[in-house]
Amino acid sequence: MATIQWFPGHMSKARRQVQENLKHVDFVTILVDARLPLSSQNPMLTKIVGDKPKLMILNKADLADKSRTHEWCQYYENQGIKTLAINSKEQSTVKKVTDAAKDLMADKIQKLRERGIQKESLRTMIIGIPNAGKSTLMNRLAGKKIAVVGNKPGVTKGQQWLRTNKDLEILDTPGILWPKFEDQTVGLKLALTGAIKDQLLPLDEVTIFGLNYFKKNYPNRLEERFTVINLEEEAPDIIMNMTRKLGFRDDYDRFYQLFVKEVRDGKLGVFTLDQVGDVDAFNN
Repeated sequence: MATIQWFPGHMSKARRQVQENLKHVDFVTILVDARLPLSSQNPMLTKIVGDKPKLMILNKADLADKSRTHEWCQYYENQGIKTLAINSKEQSTVKKVTDAAKDLMADKIQKLRERGIQKESLRTMIIGIPNAGKSTLMNRLAGKKIAVVGNKPGVTKGQQWLRTNKDLEILDTPGILWPKFEDQTVGLKLALTGAIKDQLLPLDEVTIFGLNYFKKNYPNRLEERFTVINLEEEAPDIIMNMTRKLGFRDDYDRFYQLFVKEVRDGKLGVFTLDQVGDVDAFNN
């Protein structure tokens, strides 16, 4: 599989804007997909943010494996990063995010008070890759529709300040991917969850990856959803046999599209594609 490269001009501009705006915020909010707590982070942005205080938000927690989400939250907390797992569609999101921000910046707020300075609101910047749910989170925090929401990567293309309440001001940024994915498995994970455009990777490769991952980690989900599946077979054989059994004849593309949609729609249940044990391999 060829190295995946995708770096539109607006993302290059957004990267520069992130660098320029760091000085205007108290902390940075890093938004990731709870199903991909590692693979949905942009290593380029992590370097840009540097030592700035960070709030890590694992969004779409309702779609992720709860036990693994707990492991990831513990991992990042152990790294000294304030971490929060949420479903940004829930009403409780505003309070959870605001409380986490206050907790993260408590020392700074106290030091300012000791100097007689009353800090009325905290300012943060939300960064993350496309389709991590930033627009949904922004709309929830604002209590109204201020950001375009879509289920396709690359919907948000501008930057805007948003005052969520008297405690928090947020700078939205477009989802920013890195120039290329050196680890092809990362690309497959992003493709399976819809974080990158479907045209970037062949759906057959994405489907084979997904089948193998569910066979290894969630075999019962496949058996429950596709009652005629034979998990003893290799992924290519499963695809051929399932295509016929589902009445698609030799239209394998139809099965690819079905399988990927089933995964994204949660029809195969909650899942997490990253494990804490992947960290060392990811960083090397």
